[in-house]
Amino acid sequence: MRSRNKPLREVYVWELPVRLFHWINALCILILCITGFMIGDPPAFQSAGQAYDQYWFGHIRFIHFATAFIFTFNFIFRLYWGFVGNVFSRWYNYVPIHKSQWVQMYNVMRVDVLQIKNRPVATIGHNSMASTIYFLLFLAFVAQVFTGFAL
Repeated sequence: MRSRNKPLREVYVWELPVRLFHWINALCILILCITGFMIGDPPAFQSAGQAYDQYWFGHIRFIHFATAFIFTFNFIFRLYWGFVGNVFSRWYNYVPIHKSQWVQMYNVMRVDVLQIKNRPVATIGHNSMASTIYFLLFLAFVAQVFTGFAL
């Protein structure tokens, strides 16, 4: 086993807005999944109460729509932060337009997916493969927002 010749240095990669985006996004997706399944296949509650006391499904729909707006505004903020954030959160890291990014994706595939190479790819932040997958995930978010609000 080789020892490191270079001293380690601390790098501030994930800024507070990126971390907030992540956790708000995770919470929104969880709420949207739960309420979406309830809207798609509502449970049948039988009750002898009056109809005006049974507005629970309206509350479920309101929670779903309010969370969808939070999800959308959170995504718009992340789009903005991709232009003004630090070097690790910029959009040019997420879209593979440089040859070096494609080479790194090839190396990550060899190490992590195919497991035919033993040396891991040294990166700070996301490697090119993860960044590209996140970019595709952002495109899926856009599709979800448009199809969700179209309903």
